[in-house]
Amino acid sequence: MEENGIKIEKTLFDTMKDGTQIFLYSLENGNGMKAQVINYGAILVRLFVPDKNGKAEDVVLGYDNLDGYYVNGANYGATIGPNANRVADARFTLDGVTYQLDVNDGPNNLHSHADLGYHKRVWKATEGADCVTFELEGADGEMGFPGNKKVQVTYTLTGENELKIHYHATSDRRTIINMTNHSYFNLAGHDAGSIYDHILTLHAANYTPTAAGSIPTGEIAPVAGTPMDFTSPKRIGDEIDADFEQLNLAGGYDHNWVLDGGEGKLRLIATVEEPSSGRVMDTYTDLPGVQFYAGNFQTEETGKNGAVYAKRTGLCLETQYYPDTANEPEFPSAVFGPERAYDTVTVYRFRVAQ
Repeated sequence: MEENGIKIEKTLFDTMKDGTQIFLYSLENGNGMKAQVINYGAILVRLFVPDKNGKAEDVVLGYDNLDGYYVNGANYGATIGPNANRVADARFTLDGVTYQLDVNDGPNNLHSHADLGYHKRVWKATEGADCVTFELEGADGEMGFPGNKKVQVTYTLTGENELKIHYHATSDRRTIINMTNHSYFNLAGHDAGSIYDHILTLHAANYTPTAAGSIPTGEIAPVAGTPMDFTSPKRIGDEIDADFEQLNLAGGYDHNWVLDGGEGKLRLIATVEEPSSGRVMDTYTDLPGVQFYAGNFQTEETGKNGAVYAKRTGLCLETQYYPDTANEPEFPSAVFGPERAYDTVTVYRFRVAQ
């Protein structure tokens, strides 16, 4: 189907071991940009973006078939839910009740559940004029989280080279909902190697320092005068291995930045430029935080088209509520339920450097 200048095509991606067919939805605009998503994990599999010469290349890391995504230890392209990032001691207390989550990251919880999280679920897919909407339901108590949930993730491609991701969820009980997209970007091409030469700007004067295990201390700290300062454009490789406690603890950049402008307003929060290709990615969100992860713990493996992925060959900008917000009452609240639906938008907009 083709409307609004966006062409949508549905093809078979792969078949699960139980015979369930997984489909690939390709959204393409008239500028040579194409996004491809699948209904397994609501995963962004490929994202073709033109460079300064008009050549479109795939700029997200991933796999050619389901075998890779069944494991996907790095969470390439994945929709993470119901809760992204870490929860200290894998538990939280809400309305006087303590909820135990999966212990899967030292003593803590990371990304809800490695095997049962939303990135390992089959979603119902519905095509729109310029978008694909994925839907699933989460049962009360599933993965330890309260509330029967109805969840939607909509990928929209625009004629302005924007990939919009709209999240919407409701729950019949108060619960924690904090979803994100875990795509790894390499604007020189998914198979281009290190992301050190990418130039990053983050509109964030503060960040949340962590203790061992990448759990926030509860402090909001200024970036000024530290390697965490990306308020002006800076090459990612310049200070990633600086002798700085926060970088030593996390093996490099893997922190939450406190975004300027506060929660609720869609605004520009980050810009990434890759000089050799001329590609620029502007990121917008209405959320209060973003996890900039530089792929410090990527392990060498084979990805799409035989590409070799290894340490720091992709970067993530995971828009979010702050890590461990369920246990930090001073952090922006990710509690949602009958009185408050979860509804948020993140936009990745691509252009060529002038």
